[in-house]
Amino acid sequence: RQLRDKNIPVFFEKENIISTDTKGELMLTIMASIAQEESRSTSQNVKMGFAYRFQKGEMQINHNRFLGYTKDENKQLVIDPEGAVVVKRIFREYLEGASLKDICQRLEADNILTGAGLPKWRPESVKNILKNEKYVGDALLQKTYTIDFLEKKRVINNEIVPQYYVENSHEAIIPRELHMQVQEELIRRANIHSNKEGAKRIYSSKYALSSIVFCSDCGDIYRRIHWNNRGKKSIVWRCVSRLEERGSDCISQTISEETLKSGVTKAINQIIAGRDSFIGELMKNIEMVLGVDSDLNTNDIDSKLGTLQDEIIHLATSNAEYENLATEIYRLRAIKQENQKKDSLKITKRQRMKELTEFLELQNGEIEHYDDKLTRQLVERITVFENRLMVGFKSGVEVEV
Repeated sequence: RQLRDKNIPVFFEKENIISTDTKGELMLTIMASIAQEESRSTSQNVKMGFAYRFQKGEMQINHNRFLGYTKDENKQLVIDPEGAVVVKRIFREYLEGASLKDICQRLEADNILTGAGLPKWRPESVKNILKNEKYVGDALLQKTYTIDFLEKKRVINNEIVPQYYVENSHEAIIPRELHMQVQEELIRRANIHSNKEGAKRIYSSKYALSSIVFCSDCGDIYRRIHWNNRGKKSIVWRCVSRLEERGSDCISQTISEETLKSGVTKAINQIIAGRDSFIGELMKNIEMVLGVDSDLNTNDIDSKLGTLQDEIIHLATSNAEYENLATEIYRLRAIKQENQKKDSLKITKRQRMKELTEFLELQNGEIEHYDDKLTRQLVERITVFENRLMVGFKSGVEVEV
């Protein structure tokens, strides 16, 4: 039609149609409709083929820009040693307190290329690596889908079409426990907020105490500032609501950085001094978190899901039967998801208890000086009260100093 508008005729030899003829226009419309239906049918068959392979756990993953993995002669995902080192470094630095931007700058400074072979790292790319389930050996299939079979446009699958989660589909780079800790830390950093009116705060990794010191009065975080009080300069931490909100009714006190660091050191030393009772309590708690909370365990659910999925493919003969089977599948999936969430929390809690136990067993005496690395490793939250601190450790232990 664009050529015809320019008075350029087109002759289709196979169909014996010329575009400038009025009869040709009608035939072209009919032929185009037939071709479009053929394209739609082919697209539907391809989608069904993908869905069938996904149900069997078969993956089709583009590894060309996949940092840490490549494919072997059988087109199976295998670890790329050089890329795996970079992936492990990203996970380690993030748990040590580095921000996404910090990690990008460090990688660029060391001339490390992205999975696409580019020198420039973006925070969003690092975040995607941290959230990617494939680094623990699992695979979530059908993250995107095609919305237009003609334009082949793909979009993110927000629960529009079914997704399939395959566990242990390939060799893992990151231990599952470490991956779960990172997911928990991602959520924590994204949800730092004031209890007062729920105002969100931005995570800072500049100091070990950033984003973990909270006000007991209004629930907001404390921020590090340089203070000049009557000509005397010092570094103090103050509640953000008092810094940013005029007329704030928060009555929290300003605390010097030295007092804060001293309090953390005292809390750690209290645990070291009473290590025997603490270790015994931690071991008891580890055993407690191993209990099973559900009548259906994951293996039972997987077995039932497999049976129902086979039935829904081969045996469903009516809409009512299909609906009943689908409802039961969704119910079992919801139970499985809830069980996995509980299992993840248990594993993370058990790992943190284990880390504190190992730390206590290795200590021969008290800590003499404040240590940023130790704070990042052990401390989860510090609440500032009047003339006292409540130091909460990642293992769940709380110490008042």
